[in-house]
Amino acid sequence: MDASNATLRAVITLGGTVARCVYKPVSGERPLWDFPDGTLAGREYCAWLLSEATGWRIVPPTVLRDGPLGPGMVQLWIDDESQRDEAMLGFVPANKVPATWRRILSARDERGRPFVLAHADDPRLARLAVFDAVVNNADRKGGHVIDTVDGRVLGVDHGICFHTEDKLRTVLWGWAGEPLPDEAVEVLEKVRAQYQAGLAESLSAHLTPAEVAMVSVRVGALLRSRTFPEPDEDRHAIPWPPV
Repeated sequence: MDASNATLRAVITLGGTVARCVYKPVSGERPLWDFPDGTLAGREYCAWLLSEATGWRIVPPTVLRDGPLGPGMVQLWIDDESQRDEAMLGFVPANKVPATWRRILSARDERGRPFVLAHADDPRLARLAVFDAVVNNADRKGGHVIDTVDGRVLGVDHGICFHTEDKLRTVLWGWAGEPLPDEAVEVLEKVRAQYQAGLAESLSAHLTPAEVAMVSVRVGALLRSRTFPEPDEDRHAIPWPPV
């Protein structure tokens, strides 16, 4: 698969059940200047743990396993036939942006035609925006969002999350500064309780103590402000490429 780190399609079996998956071996992780080497698989697994704690189940089932290229992250593959064709976000000609969509930025293509990066005003995307704020996702591209035929919106590729510094980079800024939905507040309260009841210990197997502590700090900040985060003007807040 086309990716910056080794990303392989594989098949998993359990009894008579067979499914396709994504396998990302630690040995294939590209070194990054701001994340410790060999930690991306663990961060992907921690994102799944956090997703499960919310009850939203945003991240597909994810485990750590020893595979043909050594230990790594294994995640259920979402087949093309399980995905909806209708777009929820992306670059849209400036005069064709759906009225209900949230506009993020304006751009022009190589011929000078105006486009807008925008996303649907969809509560499932809003959940993803809250989740990304908690895990400090540094790479929420449009291609990392999957709209499924059964009505779920999933997020994938969470290898560069959980940094102690603010690195939130996302295309889901459409609600920036607006009040959090009541549902999100309730879920954040639940996550805070689970953090104390064992989630922090589970995360600590794969993150540094400071990174684990910052999860609680970010949850607390969201609960105090009760608003969606706003982009930091002093750094790039949108991943490249955005989609």
